[in-house]
Amino acid sequence: MTDIRHFLDLDKLPSGTLKDILALGDSEKAGNAPFGAKPLAGKTLALIFEKPSTRTRVSFEVGMRQLGGDVVILDADSSQLGRGETIADTARVLSRFVDAIMIRTTDESKLLELAKYATVPVINGLTDQSHPCQIMADLMTIKEHKGKLEGLKFAWIGDGNNVSASFIHASPKFGFSLDMACPAGYRPNQGLIETASAEGGKVRMTDMDSALADADVVVTDCWVSMGDEDADARMEALAPYQVNSAAMAKANKDAIFMHCLPAHRNEEVTDDVIDGPQSVVFDEAENRLHAQKGVLLYCFNGLPS
Repeated sequence: MTDIRHFLDLDKLPSGTLKDILALGDSEKAGNAPFGAKPLAGKTLALIFEKPSTRTRVSFEVGMRQLGGDVVILDADSSQLGRGETIADTARVLSRFVDAIMIRTTDESKLLELAKYATVPVINGLTDQSHPCQIMADLMTIKEHKGKLEGLKFAWIGDGNNVSASFIHASPKFGFSLDMACPAGYRPNQGLIETASAEGGKVRMTDMDSALADADVVVTDCWVSMGDEDADARMEALAPYQVNSAAMAKANKDAIFMHCLPAHRNEEVTDDVIDGPQSVVFDEAENRLHAQKGVLLYCFNGLPS
């Protein structure tokens, strides 16, 4: 089928489509349901978790139920995926039972194989390479607090991980600049930056002071993530990149602080920042629900005409 509406990565969808998906989420949050009260009644979403989750699981499950649908939750211990069944066979089988599939997994190749063989929409709930649903929630949050996205300066501080990769994807789509301060060995793939720049994005690697100067949004993430086996080396390399009150003071006075959570408090961010007046991390967490309702509506129903 060629008309399946997957949500795999931000760089795979046009800017206009992504903005329309955010608008769907905004409408749902405001109580102005564009497709009616229970548009997904009778629909079922399979949630596949090869990595543990709090926000992704709860937001997708609650969002699907609020839209009138249902969910089936699978993990490595409760499905044949953990016993050697191929992704392709899983895609074919689930497509006979459910109306869409969300997967939270490790390597991006699993996501792409699932989408190749599924005959229903596939949603990227996270891979080691990207986290587009998180960035949609982040962009919704920034727009709520700043009134716009275009022309803003974002500062990414710390590990150049999968979340930072999705911010790179988003830069040319939404018109913000992205300054990234990451230690050697923990920088994002240079090819991602070059591709984003070729598409009109303003992304650059720089030092921490330059990244923070005039920043409207300061973002960081955990230094040690699920599956990382080099914790000690990471902690040593990233220690100078802690976002603390001194770091925030280098950004604009009205800059907001973001973190996708879970946070390792007083490692990548200090308590006074994450609990301080510039922090919007819990607005950001809530917006996982609303932004993903926009994603679900797009995958199931398309965009309002």
